[in-house]
Amino acid sequence: MNEVYVLSAGLRFPEGPAFDASNRLWCVEQEGESLYCRDADGTEKRIKTGGRPNGAVAQGDYIWFCDSGQNAIRRIHCQTEQLETMVTAVNGKPLDMPNDLCFDRWGNLLFTCPGPSDTKHAGYVAVCTPEGFVDIVADNLLYPNGLTFLPDGRTLLIAETHQQRIWQGYWDEESLSWENIRVWTTVIDAPADATTPGPDGMTIDADGCLYVAVFGAGIIRVFTGEGEFSRDIKLPGQNPTNCIFDPSGRLGLIVTEAERGELLSIRL
Repeated sequence: MNEVYVLSAGLRFPEGPAFDASNRLWCVEQEGESLYCRDADGTEKRIKTGGRPNGAVAQGDYIWFCDSGQNAIRRIHCQTEQLETMVTAVNGKPLDMPNDLCFDRWGNLLFTCPGPSDTKHAGYVAVCTPEGFVDIVADNLLYPNGLTFLPDGRTLLIAETHQQRIWQGYWDEESLSWENIRVWTTVIDAPADATTPGPDGMTIDADGCLYVAVFGAGIIRVFTGEGEFSRDIKLPGQNPTNCIFDPSGRLGLIVTEAERGELLSIRL
C-alpha cells in the first residue's frame, strides 16, 4: 500500500506540478487564476496570473505554463516573479485553449491545444522553437492533453483524453515532425465521450515506467515502458490532473488532485 500525504489543501483546481532549480514545488490553480509555490520548508505563496493557468513545466530560471483563458503560453521568472506572454497564435490563428506542455532535449516547446472540454472539437499539438517559430505537428485529436517523452528523448507520447488512449510517435527535432504514429496503450476501457474517465497529465520514472493521472477515475495508472498495464495507485479524490517525481527523491510522486483541491505526495 502506498502512503499518500497531503502537502497542501484548499487549492482551486490544481494542475501542472513542477520543480524549479531550487527544488521549490510549483503548480497552477486554474480556478484561482494563480501560481502556487511551496518551498522545501513548507512555506507557501501564491502569485496572481489572471486568465486560467493550466499545465506547467520548469525550464531554466522559468516556470512555463499554459493559459487556456488567455489562449497563450506564458512564463514566470522563478526569482523576480516577472510574467511574460510567449506564444499567442499558430499559423495566424489564436491558440485554442492550450492545456499542457513539455520541452524536448533541443529546447523546442511542445504543447497541446484541445479546445473546449465538453465537445467533439478536434484539437491539435503545436511546437514553438527557441527562435519563436510556431507550427502544428498533430491534429484531429479529441482533447489532446498530457504529453511527455520516453527516456530515449525521441519517442513522444500524447494523451487523447476523450478516446481514453495514449499515442506514440518518433519526434524529429530537425523537421519538427511527429512520425510513425500509433496507439501506445489504451488507458481505460470505456465508451469514448467527454464524461468518462480519461488520461490527463503523465510522467516517467527512472525505470522508464509511465505514470498517468486518470481524471475521473481517482487513480494514477502505471504502465511499463512498452505500454503494458502494471498497477494502479488509488487516490483520495476522483480527479487527479497531473503528476511529477520530486528530483530530490524526498517527496516521491507529486500529484495534483482537483476534486478535493489537494497537492499530494506519494511514497512508492
